[in-house]
Amino acid sequence: MQQVAIGIDLGGTQVRAALVGEQGTIFAQAEDQTEALAGPERVLSQILDLAERVLAAGQPLSVVGVGVSTPGPVDTMAGVASDVPTLAGFAGFPLKAELQKRFVYPVSLENDGIAAAIGEWQFGEGKGYDNLIYVTVSTGIGGGIISDGRVVRGRKGMAGHIGHMSVMPNGELCPCGNRGCFEAYGSGTAFALRARIRALNCTETVLGKNGTEVHSRDVFSAARNGDVLANTLIEEEAEILGRGFVSLIHIFSPEIVVMGGGLSHEFDRLQPGIQNYIAQRAMPAFNDVQVIRAALGQNSGLVGAAALAFLAEMPPENHPGFFANF
Repeated sequence: MQQVAIGIDLGGTQVRAALVGEQGTIFAQAEDQTEALAGPERVLSQILDLAERVLAAGQPLSVVGVGVSTPGPVDTMAGVASDVPTLAGFAGFPLKAELQKRFVYPVSLENDGIAAAIGEWQFGEGKGYDNLIYVTVSTGIGGGIISDGRVVRGRKGMAGHIGHMSVMPNGELCPCGNRGCFEAYGSGTAFALRARIRALNCTETVLGKNGTEVHSRDVFSAARNGDVLANTLIEEEAEILGRGFVSLIHIFSPEIVVMGGGLSHEFDRLQPGIQNYIAQRAMPAFNDVQVIRAALGQNSGLVGAAALAFLAEMPPENHPGFFANF
């Protein structure tokens, strides 16, 4: 009988579930809008309901476990949510233990950036590499690091919050409460806000005309039609991302950087500027590192979470390289 794992991707906007095979194949999938303000009990009920839905949709399968990707910071060693800004009432909540009460299968818990990095490493663009950085650029910026064939997990399993490295002293306010974070400048949210502000003072752009709100997708659409401001904003965004990536490249010395998240849908437009910044600003020994679009798209976290469930069933001597450090 085909072995599968249930992958859960919990986010502040959506909660998603999938049945995933040992080779990363998704057999069934379901999603719902996260009731983020309703508290942990309601959100856990949503997770259980989605898991039941994908199980019902699949053929007779052998379920090895449940892997859950969750926004952080989350102490995955203790299984406790430290502080999840997008989910009300989760601070100090024993997430893993409460999930385990509801499932008959073993439950594994992972920060979402690390889960997505594992997904891309094992089944996506990172397959075959021992050193990579995964960066998601969307509402915020997050990520995970694979170094020497192992996941960098750090204290409490909370490594990889790369969106909160400081890039500007006393800079823009970040949702984390700090100022000058990479996320406050390079995220899709920051990009759209910058576009709205700049459009107010530009009479030669279609952005924001007739009082319409400006979103990231609008900037790329306008740029394709030759809008000068839109193209300038995209070049600036590529430089900001390149600046952050150069710092990460210097610290971790990856073979590749894998970019996912909402802005990666426009990767072809951003990549030349990012790559050019790396070529010009990284030290010579590092300036040939390539930035690649994530292969699994929005499913990186789902598939990576499921991989954790397969790990729990494997004896240590059979673990792939990244499992050896668990």
